[in-house]
Amino acid sequence: MLFNTPIFFVFFVVFLGIYGLILVQKRPRLYFILVASLVFYGAWNYRFIPLLVGSSVIDYYLALAIGAATTQARKKWLLTASVAMNLGILGLFKYADFALTSVADFLQVFGVEASLPTLSWVLPVGISFYTFQSLSYTIDVYRGDMQPRKGLVHFTTALAFFPQLVAGPILRAREILPQFHSLPVPTWEGARHGFLLVTSGLIKKTAADLLAIPAAVLFDADGPVSLLETWTGVLAFAGQIYGDFAGYTDMAIGLALIVGFKIPPNFRLPYFAISPVDFWRRWHISLSSWLRDYLYISMGGRNQRYRNVMITMLLGGLWHGAAWTFVVWGAFHGVIITATHYLSSLGPFAGFVDSKSRLLTVLKWAITFYLVLVGWVLFRATSINSALDIIANMHTFGGLPASGPVAMKIAIATLVTVALMHLQDWFVITRGEAFENKKWVFWPVLILLQGLCLMIGEPSSEFIYFQF
Repeated sequence: MLFNTPIFFVFFVVFLGIYGLILVQKRPRLYFILVASLVFYGAWNYRFIPLLVGSSVIDYYLALAIGAATTQARKKWLLTASVAMNLGILGLFKYADFALTSVADFLQVFGVEASLPTLSWVLPVGISFYTFQSLSYTIDVYRGDMQPRKGLVHFTTALAFFPQLVAGPILRAREILPQFHSLPVPTWEGARHGFLLVTSGLIKKTAADLLAIPAAVLFDADGPVSLLETWTGVLAFAGQIYGDFAGYTDMAIGLALIVGFKIPPNFRLPYFAISPVDFWRRWHISLSSWLRDYLYISMGGRNQRYRNVMITMLLGGLWHGAAWTFVVWGAFHGVIITATHYLSSLGPFAGFVDSKSRLLTVLKWAITFYLVLVGWVLFRATSINSALDIIANMHTFGGLPASGPVAMKIAIATLVTVALMHLQDWFVITRGEAFENKKWVFWPVLILLQGLCLMIGEPSSEFIYFQF
């Protein structure tokens, strides 16, 4: 069930109607949210509902056992069981076939023909997100960052909460679980801001679907395209993946607010970043902070900074998908983050890194944005060889086909669309509250914008991150 479809609109209106009728009764509200979330998830494939519920039940009781354990050894054993279960399930569904085919390809290099059987299992939608979310709970309890909370239904409902279930943000138990114990009552202020975010997300998603066209011209082409179309395609994909994913999380946060729940932001103007480190503070914040807190710090953090950064980013790349292009994309970001840390420690570069000069800030932004674009080629390309060819063509000024007659218009439209998405974000962050208070303007404008999006967009277009 997609946020940008009429069927979800009907689902959410019915949900709100029933939710309003039982608003004064906490226990029925909790059960109703759980049932609605499982219906929402089951609309994709009801066969995976037991996997979601089973994971939450096991981690709930493991967290209780960790909290009650009297020895560190027993706590560690219980945490290991949680990690093994969660990563084992994720590995079977998402990485088993990738590992088997990679082994077969490796053996073929040495002339050994290996036909290894693959599982060919369907990937449960959202498994990467709810696995990390559930796992963070047992880790937090083990570390003493939070006490285990009693209430299996509360924990299962928090994990299955439909706005963020299939594509995040990745919520920490300490952020969301207390809200399901208190069950906050929706407010008009929250509903207004939520509606603004839903509209903002729908606009981004519509823009992303339009940008998919010039991106496909490059990445799905049978041969080389012109230099202008190459750069346009790369920029278009940068806008597409941002608009698609940030649009989804805007809608998720907005829908949760309408119901009364607060979800932290997941993006903060990422293409305004002035360093690779800054980019990951702004892009997919819930994942980058999860990797930092539960992987990077667990390995020792700054004690072995360069090694730990590389391992973290390699695994972060692999989290996105079972393909070598994602691994290389993660490695690329690991390298540029490591290089940023190293250069900032050198005297001649320290001043450049810390400088507040506007000219140098623009230069840092340009370098960072260029590196991010190169990284998106690795992320989107169908193979490593294809990615390398596209990156080479980005820097080739001869030997490529000539641009078509409308190529410049498409390039300008792409650039403007990407810029407007960030301008929209800036408006919501800095002017959103004032706009919400202009009620006679606020509601008509947002309803008009939503109608336009449904008219010119592709309401049935899936979100990119559903595959992860």
